[in-house]
Amino acid sequence: MIEYRLDTRSGVAPYLQLVQQTKDALRLGLLHRGDQLPTVKEVVATIAINPNTVLKAYRDLEREGLVEGRPGVGTFVLKTLGGPRLADNPHLRRGLTRWVADAREAGLDQESISALFDATLRGSLHEEGIA
Repeated sequence: MIEYRLDTRSGVAPYLQLVQQTKDALRLGLLHRGDQLPTVKEVVATIAINPNTVLKAYRDLEREGLVEGRPGVGTFVLKTLGGPRLADNPHLRRGLTRWVADAREAGLDQESISALFDATLRGSLHEEGIA
């Protein structure tokens, strides 16, 4: 099961953080069709968030056809977001882990590492004509 976390310094709305974390888990193969998302009550208890924020995130995921809310039962994954699973690419994860370690050794904090990674990814996608 997914465990949500909030980054209050990110500037990203809390409900969008929940949506993105769910999508990431779907892309990485951490959530599968039929898996149940944490109940609103469980999320509220874990990360001290307004229940309406969790409901908004779950509604967005439902509108995208990724999950389905079943009254009185919970919210369940309808489909994944395809692509190769993280488990199928251990060499990529090892390489990225080394890269993060190198970045930390160079004195970068988490926000700087994220910014560098995002800028590099956007740059490579632009060069390939994808973005």
